[in-house]
Amino acid sequence: MDIKEIQSLIKFVAKSGASEVKLEMEDIKITIRTGAAGLEPTTYVQQIPMAQNQMMPAAPAKEDATSVEIAAKAEVNDDDKYITIKSPIIGTFYRKASPEKPVFVEVGSTINKGDVLCVIEAMKLFNDIESEVSGKIVKVLVDDSSPVEFDQPLFLVDPS
Repeated sequence: MDIKEIQSLIKFVAKSGASEVKLEMEDIKITIRTGAAGLEPTTYVQQIPMAQNQMMPAAPAKEDATSVEIAAKAEVNDDDKYITIKSPIIGTFYRKASPEKPVFVEVGSTINKGDVLCVIEAMKLFNDIESEVSGKIVKVLVDDSSPVEFDQPLFLVDPS
């Protein structure tokens, strides 16, 4: 199970309203607990040593994975025609170069390949994130000054 699948599972559990979900597979055990309203879910990931052979039910894990895939596909279908610009690094997302400067792009802005879209601060270094496509900004998916993960969607761009 890779990090994208784990993140999708966390989002699915948070949206479902379940208070706790446990998932055990061959080499990994995941427990996701959602707290009070407004709080992020708590996730525990534990690697199980390969030497241990435990009997674990496989059917529930497959059902959860299928549900996550269905939820992910439903979200993707709405935005099929748009290109998603994702974060190349982990850090803090900023829409402007400094507090007194204007934002790099707004919804509706036309961008070209190589235009700076935002800045991500990682380890006290500010990295310009440049567009790899030309088009029009349809949606900004992250709030200013928010932490972002590697490969997290930042912008939706209409290439037409």
